[in-house]
Amino acid sequence: MMIEIKGSQFVNKGAELMVHAVIQQIKQRWPEAELVMAANPNSPYVERAKLGAYQKLSLRKNIVDLNIISYKLPKKFRHWLKHKWGIITEADITHVFDASGFAYGDQWGSLTIKALAGEISRSKAHGQTYIFLPQALGPFTRTKDVSYLKRVLPEADLICAREDSSFKHVRDLIGDSPNLYKFPDFTNLVKGVLPEYFVDGQDKVLIIPNSNMISSRNNHSAWKENYLRVLNEAVSVVESRGLKAVLLNHEGTGDGEICDQVNQAAGGRLELIHEPNPLKVKGIIGASHAVICSRFHGCVSALSQGVPCIGTSWSHKYERLYEEYLQSECLIQPEISKEDLSKTLDIALELSNGQAQVEVRNAMKTQSEDLWQVVSNKLI
Repeated sequence: MMIEIKGSQFVNKGAELMVHAVIQQIKQRWPEAELVMAANPNSPYVERAKLGAYQKLSLRKNIVDLNIISYKLPKKFRHWLKHKWGIITEADITHVFDASGFAYGDQWGSLTIKALAGEISRSKAHGQTYIFLPQALGPFTRTKDVSYLKRVLPEADLICAREDSSFKHVRDLIGDSPNLYKFPDFTNLVKGVLPEYFVDGQDKVLIIPNSNMISSRNNHSAWKENYLRVLNEAVSVVESRGLKAVLLNHEGTGDGEICDQVNQAAGGRLELIHEPNPLKVKGIIGASHAVICSRFHGCVSALSQGVPCIGTSWSHKYERLYEEYLQSECLIQPEISKEDLSKTLDIALELSNGQAQVEVRNAMKTQSEDLWQVVSNKLI
């Protein structure tokens, strides 16, 4: 059994947390399975090697996709590549677990959809299993994208939309297909690890920025004018309560630059965390007094652990997430005033461990356990 974890990376801590979530389940359910990961700019060899993953050889560059050639290579040659160099071709993979998170939709390029269509078609032609783990999907309005997806999505063994909007986007393409399910983000089953350096967490409120909030991907244009103001005022609100505002970089250079700008506006006095281990990031979030967050998996890590969390949004996935956790009041708009931001923090503190919220987050974990049983059934 050769399982590719597709869409993995190590810069975005949420994406890396998904990798750990998948690996935990693989080790538990299919201990004999071998792992495969493909190279990409945010997934360097050293990080993949630490997980014991074989390196997938991709024969695709932009619009040219030659991966079909891998099926023509002699098995002895592919065996040599694997055991001599640790290289795996597409033809060697038996199961694909697509954990892309949010990679397919109008906010991303059409080339990704075209490549996906080719991969699924080849996968099914050669008896492989293709599973979309819970992720945000759509919207899909480009004519070519719609054509590709209508053709290949019914061929996937399992498509797990992460919330109602994504489910609808896919159902609008393929109807009530028996391979289409809805399951929540599955990182809610992963336990965080609290690093020794993070102390007095109940005196700290994390501020987790997201460079997408001010990028062209965000259709809420008002955020581009208000985002830094809101973060700066968040620091003031936190400190007015006798708490410490702490900046946490959840992904790379872009988010780090926003952290630096907020810290400069605060006179450079704020604690700034660059934690490379996603399990420790989740542990830090779980030990904090509250979180003001623009990263999806930062929000999931807070909400699933009962940590008060104010969120911002640049995609439908945030609205649906806060609806599911019964905390829509905690998702703020760009024009919010400092006074209303303070009131929203009070609401978040009140809602985080309300009876209904506790029940729903426990139910979400049960659904994630059900997800992996459905996946297991597909692999029998």
